[in-house]
Parts: sequence; C-alpha cells; structure tokens
Amino acid sequence: MVAVPVEQSLGVVEACWRYGVLGVVQGLTEFLPISSTAHLKVVPVLLGWGDPGVSVTAVIQLGSIAAVIGFFRRDLQQVARAMGAALRQRRWQEPDARLGLAILLGTLPILVAGLGIKLLVPDFDHSPLRSLTSIGVVSIVMALLLGLAEQLGARRRALDAVRVRDGWLVGFAQALALVPGVSRSGSTLTAALLDGWNRADAARFSFLLGIPAITIAGLVELKDAFEQPLAGGALPLLVGIASSALVSWLAIAWLLRFLQQHSTWWFVGYRLFFGMGLILWAGRLAG
Repeated sequence: MVAVPVEQSLGVVEACWRYGVLGVVQGLTEFLPISSTAHLKVVPVLLGWGDPGVSVTAVIQLGSIAAVIGFFRRDLQQVARAMGAALRQRRWQEPDARLGLAILLGTLPILVAGLGIKLLVPDFDHSPLRSLTSIGVVSIVMALLLGLAEQLGARRRALDAVRVRDGWLVGFAQALALVPGVSRSGSTLTAALLDGWNRADAARFSFLLGIPAITIAGLVELKDAFEQPLAGGALPLLVGIASSALVSWLAIAWLLRFLQQHSTWWFVGYRLFFGMGLILWAGRLAG
C-alpha cells in the first residue's frame, strides 16, 4: 500500500497538519453524497502531497464511524434491544428489529465485493479506477442518477416502514461505493430515494447502514496503515482520525437538518462541476 509521501525529514507538526487536513476532508465528504474516496485522492494531490492510498483513507474513516456511532447511539441501542427481543420471540414485526435486520443483510454485498477486491486485485491502489478521469466520469454518472432519483422519488416512506428488501436494495447500492467516485452515501441515498423514501430518513438509513461496512474496512486496513513509514509514527494518523470524528459529527447533524427542508439538487450540481473539473484537469496533465 502507498501512504501519503511524507518525507522522512518532515517534522511531526507538519505530518500531523497534513493528516489533520485529510481528516477534515474525510469528515466533510463521508456523509455528504459527494464521495470521500474521490476527495481524499484529489485534495492531497492538489496540495502536492500525493495519493494517500486505500489503507490510510480507510483508517481515517474510523473517525467518521466513531462520530456516526456516537450520534446515533440511542437508535443503535433501540435496534439492539429490538433484535434481541425478536430473536427470543421469533417475531420481527417491530420496526427497530426490521431495521437491524435490514442493516445486517444490507452489509453483506459490500463485504463480499470488498473481500473479492482484496483477494483478487491486490494492487487496487494503482487501479485505473482511481485515475482522475475515471473518478470524474463516475462522479458525473452518479450525479445524474441522484438527479433522477430526486425527480422520480415519491418521498413518502419513513424509516419505521423499513423492510428486509430495503436492506438488500440499498446494500447493493452501497457496494458500488468500492468504485472511487461513486460515494457510499450518494449511492445509498440515490437507491433509497428511488425506493420512495423521504430525504431525511433515506439519509438516516444510509448513515446507519454504513456503520458495519466502514468499521470493518477501517479495521482490516489498520495494520497496513500503521506500518507505513510516516514521519511522527502513528501520531499523524491519530490526528487524522480525531479531526475526521469531529467534522463528521458536524456534517451528519447539518445534513439531516438540510434534507428536511431542501432537495439534493445542490449535491447534483456540485458533483457535475467536480467531475467535469477532474476530466479537464486530467486532460491538461495528459497533454
């Protein structure tokens, strides 16, 4: 795996600054439908730091998962209690029990796909899918799909009406996020909107569904990331995780309030602009 190319002579303070910036980028983009993977590649490259690589970005995501667990701790407690009762009584009519089952089943597609990539594509860090052109094209495609979902979605369903099939549907959409530029929150929000969910509850389910997937991805890459030759040792990564957690908490709170009163067209426009900018930039570099 390739970490951010921090020179060995670089001081601890500068290394912490760089990873702190990556944490802020991660926190801002993980839960907004604009692709954290794409921004964690593009922003450091623009700043002249290089591509941080899959391992480092996955570990910094642990800050985001700490934030989402803390933010939705009461929801998670209710889901855990409801699932425990459902297992004992073998009755899954309770909305929180169905939500927990949907989260578990919806996590399976991305686990299977992620394991396949880990085993079959060991050099995924350098895959053509992580090129600027590819990320730009994917960003535009996903923007158009989100716009389609915004236009066609009924926006009538609430979280208490969740069904097991919702877990599968949104879970398969989440698996698409393994392609850089797709955006996990963007693909799941798009699928949920097309399935008739209201915007705020679609985002809420997207956040809850992401907890197992992001946690597992971060833990799997933890060992590789901390073995990277970073100036300052593990401290820069810890700073990145901390800044990611703080900014993620603020982003979650903001997005839930925003989607209660606004549409996703702002994100559609941003992703179109971002994608076209990347394609033009890649063209200039190639020329």
